[in-house]
Amino acid sequence: MSDALIVDIGRDAVMTALLISAPALIVAMVVGLLISIFQAATQIQEQTLTFVPKIVAILLTIVIFGPWMLQVLKAFAERLLLNLHTFIS
Repeated sequence: MSDALIVDIGRDAVMTALLISAPALIVAMVVGLLISIFQAATQIQEQTLTFVPKIVAILLTIVIFGPWMLQVLKAFAERLLLNLHTFIS
């Protein structure tokens, strides 16, 4: 197994992880920003106000983007398993 192949597999794994986590992270960031603006405007500093909407938004994001996330993960696993014979030298 060459060094270039190892780097290529690692790069593909990192890109897959970023693609899968991106929707949930972006939604959490946007919801957190909106809640922070709301807290600054109303001066309500309740900690549960920040966590509960983020959790609900992330769960909804996973429900909406779940099939796409599984498709991306399945494609990565297929690429890895179909090329398994090239990894063994």
